[in-house]
Amino acid sequence: MTGFRSSVVYQIYPKSFYDSNGDGVGDLRGVIEKIPYIASLGVDHVWFNPFFPSPGRDNGYDISDYCAIDPAMGTMEDFEELVEALGAHGIGVMLDMVLNHTSTEHEWFRKALAGDERYQRYYYLRDPKPDGSLPTNWVSKFGGPAWEPFGDTGKYYLHLFDRTQADLDWHNPDVREEVAKVVNFWRSKGVRGFRFDVINLIGKPEALLDAPEGTDDRAMYTDGPDVHTYLQWLSEQSFGQDADSITVGEMSSTSIQACIGYSNPANHELSMVFNFHHLKVDYEDGQKWTLKDFDLAALKRLLGEWALGMQEGGGWNALFWNNHDQPRALDRFGDADRFRYESATMLAAAIHLMRGTPYVYMGEEIGMSDPGYTTIDDYVDVEARNAFAELVDAGHDEEEAFRIVHSKARDNSRTPMQWDSSAGSGFTDGTPWLQPTNQAEVNVAHEETAGRILPFYKRLISLRKSTPVISEGDYEPYAPDHPDVLAYIRRHEGRRLLVICSFRGHETEIDVPEDFLDGEVFVSNYPARPLRPRLSLSPYETLALLV
Repeated sequence: MTGFRSSVVYQIYPKSFYDSNGDGVGDLRGVIEKIPYIASLGVDHVWFNPFFPSPGRDNGYDISDYCAIDPAMGTMEDFEELVEALGAHGIGVMLDMVLNHTSTEHEWFRKALAGDERYQRYYYLRDPKPDGSLPTNWVSKFGGPAWEPFGDTGKYYLHLFDRTQADLDWHNPDVREEVAKVVNFWRSKGVRGFRFDVINLIGKPEALLDAPEGTDDRAMYTDGPDVHTYLQWLSEQSFGQDADSITVGEMSSTSIQACIGYSNPANHELSMVFNFHHLKVDYEDGQKWTLKDFDLAALKRLLGEWALGMQEGGGWNALFWNNHDQPRALDRFGDADRFRYESATMLAAAIHLMRGTPYVYMGEEIGMSDPGYTTIDDYVDVEARNAFAELVDAGHDEEEAFRIVHSKARDNSRTPMQWDSSAGSGFTDGTPWLQPTNQAEVNVAHEETAGRILPFYKRLISLRKSTPVISEGDYEPYAPDHPDVLAYIRRHEGRRLLVICSFRGHETEIDVPEDFLDGEVFVSNYPARPLRPRLSLSPYETLALLV
């Protein structure tokens, strides 16, 4: 394992990676069987989405026991074997810590509901307003109000997500002690990597107030000042004691300034942060469930602002296009039909050569794209199904409502890993929990023997380890006003790398600085040709020149 600046993290959604026993659901033994493939990528860490016991209302992000393995996923012995087997290849394990909320099936919530006052203080329980209305006007991120009746007590509990995900009250020192115990339990199993889910929501104020009319209620509970205090305390009590720890915080609706604080080493909080602003450039008026072409100018501006802002403040970005909560980037920002190889490799270069730590989501490295689903019944995710119902209720016909959901659904990235062209995509001998659709054209077996996307990813991963200008260099935007191209320059100890990425399916031109014309063509997804001051770029071309 290398330092996190020169590392690459591979994300596995265990439920969809590889099914070892034919029940249609991926499991830990399946991951163990595929370790040779994971090691062949050259990655340094594997981030696993939750595989803890869970009712599954939010695909494992509703945890009922933080210190056990969901029986559908395997056993603790399987997990221990997995840590050891990955470690033999120099690959660390990164676990998903969902510490903003628990499942309502968790022992703490069940004890609270049974009347135990100690555990009632673990959650945000509030009386209705004097007029009988809900404690605040906050809206759940999954739709509907963020409050649910707490049994027959007359009180309500807060749930910023599904009603079965009750928010923990971190103001209570007992809660903080409990979550530190959770992190330390997994440290005792050899885990040195932790990804903290929506961690900037743990600093909600003690007095929960209505959002003023016409304002976004997220401002009332996001990036509160206590988040820094709590993260510093958690670091001191747990992962901060490990010299080789790597941590990343998922930051919901956050700011550059807040994320500088979370990831600046001087603050002793986290190694790096995820933000999602660049993945909202295809939202109409900021609304997810809309149909809109992505805004390249906004995408470039956001990537540039975050790269420069974090650089100036000493923070560090986690870089990504894909994860378990996003549709496939290939469909959003590329062309999976006409230019699958070109747009997949261009998107990879854009992220992997930037300042920050790249994350590769399983299947991205072989060019996986959104499934060819045709009906809402093909989807499992509660968020997609709720959104479809709300769109229909709002007056959309079912066909249009489905097109909108199909463009943004989280299940788009949760379809099984496509190992081969068989009916089950080599993922399972049984019936997959979510159906694959284009495995005949896109699969690991093809990429390993005759593909071009997988080798490109392997080269990018290798280059980060061997090339300090990539892992350590400064970032400077180049040609920021170009209508078709994202470009930037990296600088480190006299070496400079110019990265050019066309986001269009047509030819375009860009001026190349004279001093780069004699440089080394370091990365390219098209055949070599002479460099000229005015360079014509092919569809989705990427080019990196080193001097």
